[in-house]
Amino acid sequence: MKLPGFTKIKTDIFLILSFLLPFALYMITLAPSVTFFDSGEFLTATASLGSAHSPGYPLFLMYAKPFTWLPFGNVAFRINVATAVSSSLACLVVYVLTIFLLKKEELLQDERFNKIAIKLAGLAAAISFGVTPRLWLQSNHDKPYPLLAFISAIIFYLLLRWQEQYRDGNECPSYIYVCTFLAGLSMGVHQTIVLMIPAWFIMIVLTDWRMITRFKELLLTTSFALLGFSVHLYLPLRALSNPLLNWGDSKTVSQFLWHFLRKGYPTEPPARNVALLWAQIKAFNISREFTWLGVLLMLLGLYYLWAKNRTVFIAYLASVTVFLLVIVGYFNTPLEVIFLTEEFFTPLYLLTAVAIGVGLFSLLGYAIRTARLPEQIGLKVYVIVAMLFFTLPTALCAVNYYENDQHDNYIAFDYASNSLRSLPQNSVMFTWGDSGAFPLWYLQGVERMREDLDLPHTPHLVFDWYLDSLPRIFKDSNLRKFDITSFGPESALRIAITENLGLRPVYIDFSTRYSVEFKDYQPIQRGIVYCVRKINEPSGIPDVSMWDNYNNRGIMEKQSFLDLDTGKAIMIYANSFLEVGEFFAGINRHQDAVMMLQKAEHVSPEMKVSADQIRMRYGLGR
Repeated sequence: MKLPGFTKIKTDIFLILSFLLPFALYMITLAPSVTFFDSGEFLTATASLGSAHSPGYPLFLMYAKPFTWLPFGNVAFRINVATAVSSSLACLVVYVLTIFLLKKEELLQDERFNKIAIKLAGLAAAISFGVTPRLWLQSNHDKPYPLLAFISAIIFYLLLRWQEQYRDGNECPSYIYVCTFLAGLSMGVHQTIVLMIPAWFIMIVLTDWRMITRFKELLLTTSFALLGFSVHLYLPLRALSNPLLNWGDSKTVSQFLWHFLRKGYPTEPPARNVALLWAQIKAFNISREFTWLGVLLMLLGLYYLWAKNRTVFIAYLASVTVFLLVIVGYFNTPLEVIFLTEEFFTPLYLLTAVAIGVGLFSLLGYAIRTARLPEQIGLKVYVIVAMLFFTLPTALCAVNYYENDQHDNYIAFDYASNSLRSLPQNSVMFTWGDSGAFPLWYLQGVERMREDLDLPHTPHLVFDWYLDSLPRIFKDSNLRKFDITSFGPESALRIAITENLGLRPVYIDFSTRYSVEFKDYQPIQRGIVYCVRKINEPSGIPDVSMWDNYNNRGIMEKQSFLDLDTGKAIMIYANSFLEVGEFFAGINRHQDAVMMLQKAEHVSPEMKVSADQIRMRYGLGR
C-alpha cells in the first residue's frame, strides 16, 4: 500500500552496515571507564557541561552530554559510546562519498551488478577506515577527532552535491552556506578544521570561480560561518554557572581569548634538524594506517579521480599539503609530543579511505576488462568480488584488533582509585602531569569518590582561574600575592606545601616526586604516592599493607592495550615496588625486600637489572 504524497523509501543495507559493523566492533573493544591522556578531563567537563582545556571543545562536550543519560554503564563508558557513535558515523560518510563518486560508473551491462559492486567498494572503504589503528584508538574512549572527521566529510559531500547541481545547470548556493555554517560550527570540536578550508575553497573556485566575486553570497557565507562559530558562546555562558570543571574561566573577553587562543601553552619550538623533520612528517603515515596494499589502492583511486573528477583530486592533494605545511612546518612539534599530532590527520585518513574505495572499484574494472564474464552474473562472481574487496579491511582488523582491544582496560581507573585509597582523611595531594591528574578529577568529580580530598594540579597553580576553583586551599594563599607565573609551578608548589603542611596531611603523586627537587621536605612512600614531611622529621617505615587494598587489573597480568601513559603507569607500579624493596633491604627486612623486588620484575621485566643490583648490594637471594 502506498500513501498519497509519499514515495517508497528504499533501504540501503550497505549504508546501514557501514555504520553498524564498525559500531559493533567498537562496542566490543570499548574502554569500560576512564583512560589516560585527556580522558578524565573530557569526561569531567562533559558530565558537568563545563570547559575542557584550550580551546574548550564546546561542540564536542555538548554532543557527548546526552550520552551521559544512557541507562547503562558508568558515565565514562557512556561518553566512550558517544565517540564510538561519531567514529561509526564517519565510516558511514566514507561509504556515502565513495558511492557518490562512483555512481555513474558502469562495468557491465548488468545494472544490478554495477550497483552492488559500487556499494561493496563503498562498504569496504568504510570498514577499512574504521579498523585503521588511528581511528580505532580514538573510537574506544572519549576523543573529539572522529566527530571532526565526520563533519569535515559531510562538508565534502555537500560540496560534491553542489558541484553536481552546478554542472547540471542549477546554481544552489545554499549548499555553500550550509558548508560554511558547519565549518564554523566544527571549530567547537577542534581548531584543525581550518586546515581543510583551502581544499574546500579550491573545490569551489575550480567549479565556479564567480562565487568569490558576488558580494551578496560572500556576505551570506561569512554570516553563516559566524553563526556556526557562535557555538563558542557556550564557554562564557557556562563559565557564569561555575561548573565543576571550568578551564580558563571564560567569563570575560580577555579570559575567553586567553582560552580560545591557547595562551596557557607557551612553548619554545625546538631547533630544526633532519631527524626531527622526518619524525614530524612520519606522523602522517598512510602505509601504517592502511598498509602498502592500501597505498597502492589509494594511488589507483587518485588516478581515477584525476581522470573523472580532477577537482576532488586537487582538493585531496591540497589538504595533505596544507596539513603538512602547518603541522610540520609551522608547529615544529617537539619530538616527545609528535604522537599527539598524529590525531590531527584523521580527516585526511577519511579521504584516503574514500580514494581506496575508488581504487578497489578501479581494480575490479581492470579485472573485468581482462576476463570473459557471462552476460548473466552468477553468485560465484559476487563472492569473488566480495573477497577481493574485503581482503584489506579483514587484514587490517586482524592486525589491529589486539592492540586496540580496551574492553578490560581498567589501568587508569585503578591507578587513580589506588592513589585515592592511599590518602588519609582530609588530605591534599599535589599532582604533576595530565594523566596523573585527570583520572582523579573524574573519580572525585563525577563518580563522587573521596570528596574530602583536595587534588591540586601543580602546573596550574600559576593561573588565577585555577586557584579560584579550589577556594578551600587557595582562598587566602600567598600564591595570589606574587607573580607566580614568572617563578613557575615548582616555586608555586613549594609555597603551597609550606602553607598546608601542619594544617592537614600533604601528599604528592609519583610524577611530582620525580619532577621536583625537594630540599626542605622529604617524601615518604605510601604505596604509589608519597607523604610529605619536613626534612628533620622521622621518616618511619613504608606501609606495606597499603598494597593489599589495591586493584591491579592489567598490572599483574598482561594488558593488550598499551599506549604511552598506560605504559608509564605500569612502570610507576614497578618502580614503587622496587623502591620499597630497596628500603626494606636497607633495614634488614630481607624477606619483604625479596618479595617486593619479585613483584617489580613481574610487573615490568625491564626492572630485572635494577632488582639484581639491589640483591647484589645487600646480599639477597631470589
